[in-house]
Amino acid sequence: MNDTNILVVDAGSASLRLAVFDADHRELAGRHLHEAPGEDARELISSFLREAPPVGATGHRVVHGGPRLSRHSAVDDDVRAALDDAARLAPLHVPSALAVLDAARGLLPDVPHVVCLDTVFHTGLPPAARAYGVPREWTERHGLRRYGFHGLSCAWALKRAAGLLGRPADSLQLVLAHLGGGCSATAVRDGHSVDTTMGFTPLEGLVMSKRSGSVDPGMLLWLQTSAGLSAERLSHVLHHESGLLGLSGTSGDTRDLVRAAARGDGAAAFALDVFALNVRRGVARVAASLDRVDALVFTGEIGEDQPEVREAVCAGLGVLGLTGGLAPDNPARDAVVSAPDAKVPVLVIPTGEPQQVAVETRAVLAGRRPRPHPAGGGT
Repeated sequence: MNDTNILVVDAGSASLRLAVFDADHRELAGRHLHEAPGEDARELISSFLREAPPVGATGHRVVHGGPRLSRHSAVDDDVRAALDDAARLAPLHVPSALAVLDAARGLLPDVPHVVCLDTVFHTGLPPAARAYGVPREWTERHGLRRYGFHGLSCAWALKRAAGLLGRPADSLQLVLAHLGGGCSATAVRDGHSVDTTMGFTPLEGLVMSKRSGSVDPGMLLWLQTSAGLSAERLSHVLHHESGLLGLSGTSGDTRDLVRAAARGDGAAAFALDVFALNVRRGVARVAASLDRVDALVFTGEIGEDQPEVREAVCAGLGVLGLTGGLAPDNPARDAVVSAPDAKVPVLVIPTGEPQQVAVETRAVLAGRRPRPHPAGGGT
């Protein structure tokens, strides 16, 4: 299995990414569709396979493992049933991923399929870090707990940061800031997640592109009981019309907002200020679970590509020993962007979720050697 090509499938609520990686993490073929996969999922995968090199296994990124799946797993009937349970907890993400999983299994019945779960990295959260301050009866009856997300991104960033710093991952205490369409901050101690801002769902935590992040639950109750908003309307607004988009009224993309703010758009500048403050709060919050901060790591599309955001975050975190004055350009690869004498190094690690899916797929299937599927065989 170590020398075979891996097909990586990442189906989101509004996109589908397909890629083939070799054993050296090199992408041999890739396709990114900015639309939600639907009934055409089988044909989309089939078309890609006709042009791709042979694959010996398929790894599927799934956002939520739910209460029954705590490790990356080869798909069988039991695992597939457990994923149906998880879909209830992440209805915007998991159902589309499962539809694509089923299509891929039908197209590639002779190769193993592995689900790689964003929640696995946070499985060992300390009990106090994963608990909510609600009645124990609720916790036990409904499985209420902080699951955490962006785990595949965290796993990749941790490994790459350790290489950049020249230290073993299990000796580091880091804060990982994944900033993209979804945003989270995670504290890592000795190679393990010990605190994170996302919780029972990917809606909790930082202000995001279109998601609100954490808000006062009393405000939500008031909006339902006094303002007459339904649960369905609240869910739609909090997931799709809030965050940077809601604050600015124009865009959830930081690139648009930076350009607009430079032209004097006050709403865009305000949205960026709120976003940077929320990231600072998130970083400081999870850092409270560490003894020290050996480095702050930025990843995700915003973390990689928006130097203005990185600067605003670090310039306001002097309490943690961080400072501004970061390199103003975006590095093409893993890089330290803080000054050589910085007390706390600041790193930028390009996101590697697809590569990490391939890594985890190989780990799950270690010792198994399935027959490679011919690239043009899918129909």
